[in-house]
Amino acid sequence: MFNLDNAVDNEVDTNDLEEVVMGLIINSGQARSLAYAALKIAKAGDFEKAWELMGQSREALNEAHLVQTKLIEGDQGEGKTKVSLVLVHAQDHLMTSMLARELVTELIELHEKIK
Repeated sequence: MFNLDNAVDNEVDTNDLEEVVMGLIINSGQARSLAYAALKIAKAGDFEKAWELMGQSREALNEAHLVQTKLIEGDQGEGKTKVSLVLVHAQDHLMTSMLARELVTELIELHEKIK
């Protein structure tokens, strides 16, 4: 497996990068799925469970964000990391997951106020 700690000093092998990027996609997708599950549960009125799922969503998003940060640090603005379509796709997943979490948080808070 790709060692993120060495990414700062070494160029990233393409196969290793794809493995890391897939982890980024998986964690981002998990964060988004948990957020939408929390919204569904909040709509049913179980706010305690909804906030628990949002906490799990935050953990998954933190894992994805950590990978992104390490990739950025490893590149050091010098183009060390090969930009591929799958890397762009992973970034898209991360950003949409972050946005989804923000919006779902607001929606859950609104549902709480209404109830």
